Amino acid sequence: MTGVRPGTRHYVVVCSSCGTRYEDDGLLLDCSRRHEPAFLRTEYGRNGSHGRESAGLFRHAPLLPVVRTFPEAPGPVVHHATRLGRRIGLDRLWVAFNGYWPDRGAYLPTCTFKDLEAYTVLGRLPADPPVLVIPSAGNTAAAFAWAATRHQVPCLLVVPAPALERMRFPAPLDPCVRIVVLDGTATYSDAIAAADLISALPGHHAEGGARNVGRRDGLGTVMLAAADTLGGLPETYVQAVGSGTGAIGCHEAAHRLRSEGDALPRLLMCQNAPFAPLHEAWRSADPADPALEHEPLARELTNRRPPFTVRGGVRDVLTESGGDVLRTGNVAALDAMALFEEVEGIDIEPGAGVALAALAQAVRDGLVRRDELVLLNITGGGRARQARDLALIPAEPWLRVPWPGREAGPRTVAELVAERSTGLTAATEAAR
Repeated sequence: MTGVRPGTRHYVVVCSSCGTRYEDDGLLLDCSRRHEPAFLRTEYGRNGSHGRESAGLFRHAPLLPVVRTFPEAPGPVVHHATRLGRRIGLDRLWVAFNGYWPDRGAYLPTCTFKDLEAYTVLGRLPADPPVLVIPSAGNTAAAFAWAATRHQVPCLLVVPAPALERMRFPAPLDPCVRIVVLDGTATYSDAIAAADLISALPGHHAEGGARNVGRRDGLGTVMLAAADTLGGLPETYVQAVGSGTGAIGCHEAAHRLRSEGDALPRLLMCQNAPFAPLHEAWRSADPADPALEHEPLARELTNRRPPFTVRGGVRDVLTESGGDVLRTGNVAALDAMALFEEVEGIDIEPGAGVALAALAQAVRDGLVRRDELVLLNITGGGRARQARDLALIPAEPWLRVPWPGREAGPRTVAELVAERSTGLTAATEAAR
């Protein structure tokens, strides 16, 4: 990685609560002033510091908080899904496909839109970054593991054991990528708790999740790509959500694109019953039972700590866009996955099935008009197609930890990581 001189970034970072402006260092996650929890957001100059790539993710570099680009990084592919729209009762349905679908020119390497955030976060980093610590239910870990391998960026990924199913790549991972697997009953939320403690270790730094402006703006390229194709913004944007980071990112991107007087796209966030904490929070109902985190079809949507009340978070963007949170069950999601593959000819992920099922129900319930211009984010797809096309190698964990339970688990994991990291450092120095 090359050095980044102070003041050379083409954007500033602004607090959503107090308006304090910061020169970004590539790692900043929070405002330093004392006030309510609030997201930082990016403000871009009229002319970005990068020329537009001809294709791929970094054709949007002027609206990304990056100091380096990776020209091979692909982006979203947007198409008019006429036949699928007819099947669910919509005349103007557009799909943003994020995955592997060569017939459509879609080549996201780990088959979900998490590749968009991974490359953007890496492009934002300073020279010689610390070890990024990233908890994941699977898709985010896979995206960061492969992007970091390609570009030699140290990262430590904390995942529950079922996430290993998603960790298959065209080549072995680089040693700079370390995967910590929590065996037993550990969930995504447990991985988040463990990662919080690991991030405090010397030489480590939290990637930040929704607090990272690189992550939100990278996911917001879905809206940028759609606006390029449509010639403007959609009326309604539909996406399955766990934390809601992608939907927030698309809302922020729409803010940057819209002309004065134009309406922002209405956000319809979709969750997978029985675990739908954002749906319940939006309706001021009781929170979801943590035990149900194991039961949804779309495990990638399970997050017990979504940024709902933070300034600039889920509640604010739903309110500003006139949006809503929908939910649908496992059976409907499976039916929607089958429908998409039948009509469009490609497999999609469970989360994308949740979004399609919820949209179809919203049309039936009259919440979405037949003539409404709708953008449906297929957040992942083509995994089965990729497995047929490419020989994939399972990732090898760096550390496996039998999960001792929620009370002792996070500290146990952090201590084991510290112990092993110290041993590796000592061995490396001895070999010099």
